[in-house]
Amino acid sequence: MSIRFTTKARRGMVALTVAAGLALGVAGCGGGGDDNKPDTSASSSKEAGSKPSSQEGQSETPLAELKGTDGLLLQVTSAERDSGGFVTVNGVVKNDGAKSVVIPPQTSGDETEVIAHGPSLGGATLVDSKGKKRYYVLRDTEGRPLTTTGLGNLEAGQTLPVFMQFPAPPAGTSEVDLQVPTFSSGSIKISG
Repeated sequence: MSIRFTTKARRGMVALTVAAGLALGVAGCGGGGDDNKPDTSASSSKEAGSKPSSQEGQSETPLAELKGTDGLLLQVTSAERDSGGFVTVNGVVKNDGAKSVVIPPQTSGDETEVIAHGPSLGGATLVDSKGKKRYYVLRDTEGRPLTTTGLGNLEAGQTLPVFMQFPAPPAGTSEVDLQVPTFSSGSIKISG
């Protein structure tokens, strides 16, 4: 036997072994007909009336409501300090007006690097009036703001969940003002 023939035979055996393993794997994963298991999909829990989790950015009453132009409203639902030294602000932008509205481009701020990544809430700031400091939305290494991006039109009554991430003020600071261009400012409490 030649080396070439032996090599081809080995490749064939490896291919056959892999094919057999895949076939067994597919047969093992094929729904074997156990109809006694309950349906545990995420949608079934919402249909049963469960409350949304805090990670979904919803709360009973907003921490603050910032009024914008043309019937826009930013409701801040949470502001949480995390162990990494950041504050994440979650909320919802809602069109309370009677017609479709474009979220103003000024909300992106005026930094060229942030504007280059499209419409966002990159112009938002947290103001610590006690410590006399202003905290800007964080950016990644490529200049993209760590906030909701791709903002556009909102139809009448439509809502859009949003987030913004800032450097955390000192641990003793629990109340700051959130400022977003074209919106009124609002005082929010930081938890955590």
